[in-house]
Amino acid sequence: MRLSTRGRFAVTAMIDIALQGNAGPVSLADIGQRHNISVSYLEQLFSKLRRSKLVESTRGPGGGYSLSRASETISVADIIGAIEFSSQKLGLAKKTPAAQEGGGEWMTQELWAALNSKMVEHMQSISLRHLASEQRARGVKIEPRPAKRGVFATPRPKPVQTTVPNSVFALGRSLLGSH
Repeated sequence: MRLSTRGRFAVTAMIDIALQGNAGPVSLADIGQRHNISVSYLEQLFSKLRRSKLVESTRGPGGGYSLSRASETISVADIIGAIEFSSQKLGLAKKTPAAQEGGGEWMTQELWAALNSKMVEHMQSISLRHLASEQRARGVKIEPRPAKRGVFATPRPKPVQTTVPNSVFALGRSLLGSH
């Protein structure tokens, strides 16, 4: 199993979405801003997470990503597996003939296989919900989300009524009103 920066960023982003709870989809721009991760990098990660059916995307104003299932059913192993092994299950790579023939690698193969198995087992036991609740216990504040962006989110301005005497409209109203 490979643990890389990609996996670390993916777990961080998924915790962020889990912390938002039922507040609606979370935009990648918001995640990137909070955790100092580029949006284009997050797009690459989330395309793999979406293909693995860990997140759902919502398009349009107010859109973003949300968890596709309950956070207690998503494990760290699921997230790392989606990012690192998009087409494979977690586990060791197959033995190559060169590895069997060369050096003493075959002598420690069982050791590394057992270690890998324990790592995968441990990561499968940690749920996204558990990680999010740990963050809440540490005092991580959930930022209030801005109002939904959309066509009707901002009030329409009222027409300006002028009553200034030097206005042509006010002059016209005053002349029409006196008759």
